[in-house]
Amino acid sequence: MKELSSKQLRQMYLDYFKSKGHAIIPSASLIPENDPTVLFTTAGMHPLVPYLLGAKHPEGRRLANVQKCVRTGDIDAVGDASHCTFFEMLGNWSLGDYFKKEAIAFSYEFLTSGKWLGIDPGRLYFTCFAGDADAPKDTESADIWKNLGVDESHIFFLDKKHNWWGPAGMTGPCGPDTEMFIDTGTAPCSDTCNPSCGCGKYLEIWNDVFMQYNKTAEGAYEPLVQKNVDTGMGLDRTITILQGKASVYDTDVFAGVLSKIAELSGKSYNDDTGTTRAFRIIADHIRCAAFMIGDEKGITPSNVDQGYVLRRLIRRAVRYSLRLGMLELSLQQIARVVIAQYKDVYPEIGKNGERIISELGLEEERFQRTIKQGLREFEKLEARLEGKIISGIDAFHLYDTFGFPLEFTLELAHEHGLEVDQKGFDEAFAKHQEISGAGAEQRFKGGLADTGEATAKLHTATHLLHAALRQVLGDEVAQKGSNITAERLRFDFSYSRKVEPEELDEVERLVNEAIGAGVDIVCEEMSVDDAKQSGAIGLFESKYGNIVKVYTAGGFSKEICGGPHAANTGALGRFKIQKEQSSSAGVRRIKAVLENK
Repeated sequence: MKELSSKQLRQMYLDYFKSKGHAIIPSASLIPENDPTVLFTTAGMHPLVPYLLGAKHPEGRRLANVQKCVRTGDIDAVGDASHCTFFEMLGNWSLGDYFKKEAIAFSYEFLTSGKWLGIDPGRLYFTCFAGDADAPKDTESADIWKNLGVDESHIFFLDKKHNWWGPAGMTGPCGPDTEMFIDTGTAPCSDTCNPSCGCGKYLEIWNDVFMQYNKTAEGAYEPLVQKNVDTGMGLDRTITILQGKASVYDTDVFAGVLSKIAELSGKSYNDDTGTTRAFRIIADHIRCAAFMIGDEKGITPSNVDQGYVLRRLIRRAVRYSLRLGMLELSLQQIARVVIAQYKDVYPEIGKNGERIISELGLEEERFQRTIKQGLREFEKLEARLEGKIISGIDAFHLYDTFGFPLEFTLELAHEHGLEVDQKGFDEAFAKHQEISGAGAEQRFKGGLADTGEATAKLHTATHLLHAALRQVLGDEVAQKGSNITAERLRFDFSYSRKVEPEELDEVERLVNEAIGAGVDIVCEEMSVDDAKQSGAIGLFESKYGNIVKVYTAGGFSKEICGGPHAANTGALGRFKIQKEQSSSAGVRRIKAVLENK
């Protein structure tokens, strides 16, 4: 087995799939475009949904890339050996080209060949779908593994919970997957120990998803006309195996950042369990925050959506930096290490480096003020306290209203000879999550496969809106993000002031004028350079490959985009702006709908 650096693994993966006829495409933004179902790009397939559903990709039917991803569902687990909020996903796709036989053979060759990773085949284990009422047992994948030389005792059949992907929403593409695990060498937890038990003996390193069904609104699973392959290999987790480390934090991926934290805190990473965990949390959260802020659709800390997650990450890092005794604004120095490490792989991180440093500093200063306010509120609470117990409701009030962390409340209570009703806090917190979760469920019910007629019309309307804004407000306007459901569009754009009512009226008039003209939406494929020379607007140029799609609406709008779109502007109906507001510093937001004429 080769001991590679993370940089070497990243490049080796791309080289391998390029040798197999795959076009190498850039990482897409961390902020999903026109996808209301998720706050962040959580997998390499998210930006490719239109093509998985049948649209033609400009680079062809075989693709590969390294996609930057964020998952925050396990944020409280960060600090253990394997969890990270930001990670890089190595992926390859077949869009109606090869299927199980070739995909599995590619995976096995890359893992075991001495030319590539050179992992001992005896350490590898595999799982396949066991079958149920919706779809048959995936004996085809198992037979392919066996034909490659895998011993039958290394293959396990597991249920849909373990070996089925999707659909991402309520409906859409889905299918069985086959997963690859490496034996870490630890003792089995029982006689029935297998990759599904989670005891740590088997570590998943790759997943091949076979999208061969479409789940309908009625719950039926129908065979797809275009069968796709979507794979994912986590770079951090794989490099942990190749470097023989017990934790992703012990690899070269985090070496520079952990060294800087040690320098700033005067402590050692291995001093004790609590210190190790604090080092890991700071390292992970600042890496993730740097990528969020430095993204081409870069976000800033706020109290809603992506900005709320970013704020939580930064403030959690601040809390743990205080525990380590680090000085104020130390996080900026850690971020500089992250920027230096990744700027050659992701140019936007270097390009937006100073913005990353500035936003981290501003948020840390805000949180320091929050802590000071929380201390004052704690003193008020203590003054009116009857007895020695702070109720769970009061502790949650400090947390929810003033952003004062429970850990701080517990520490202060201990110093003042008080106790905190943690059970009551947990109950109040759980109730808050239940209410928030219900709202999120309602918000995200659309699903990734929501690329219907209404969505396509609203997507086209964002192009017309963007063009109209530039006509009225000037060329400083640039799209910073969009979010589309079947009911409305939300469009974020760079602008330094509030848009006046008369300006909004003119924007609305221009969009409706373009709609009324009833021109066809023309799609052309060309190189990025040709697209620029033709006058097309490239909003997030780093995400594009060599060949792009350019959508033109008469003489009104011309943009590089992936779709979906209406066929003619006349199909859109009447465009109506509902609201204009600030999204973040230097970014405005418009919400609009399409009404029937």
